[in-house]
Amino acid sequence: MITAAGMPRMPARVLMALVAAPAGGYTAAELAERLEVSPAAVSGAVRYLQDAHFARRLPSAGRRRDRYDLVADSFHSVVIGNLPVYIRMADYVEKIAAATGDEPAAAERAAQMAGFLRFMAERMPQLVDEWIAQRDANPTGP
Repeated sequence: MITAAGMPRMPARVLMALVAAPAGGYTAAELAERLEVSPAAVSGAVRYLQDAHFARRLPSAGRRRDRYDLVADSFHSVVIGNLPVYIRMADYVEKIAAATGDEPAAAERAAQMAGFLRFMAERMPQLVDEWIAQRDANPTGP
């Protein structure tokens, strides 16, 4: 399902394994064994998830192998972190709309896209606040 939302397959698999991870997460070797994939595949997936702020590396004092775990509240943190991207993208798309000249269909498409991106950038913080309030009011489930 996560690949349907746009995440590459291996990072999606590692993400779901981390959702089910015990306290303290998994080592890369444990992830590779659990998913029956190569350590190289896990390495690339973990790097992707770290870059996207979904996973974090937990150094293990006195051990050579780091552990990986989910970032707390990663999904709504990622959404909020991307809001400046939505605004910059809306600005850019509006410039495209202005440059279309005598192409009203292109200008309309660009205006719709920019409007949606600005709407999302405005509403997402409110939705995340609502989620946090709901989560805190009912910590055992939705």
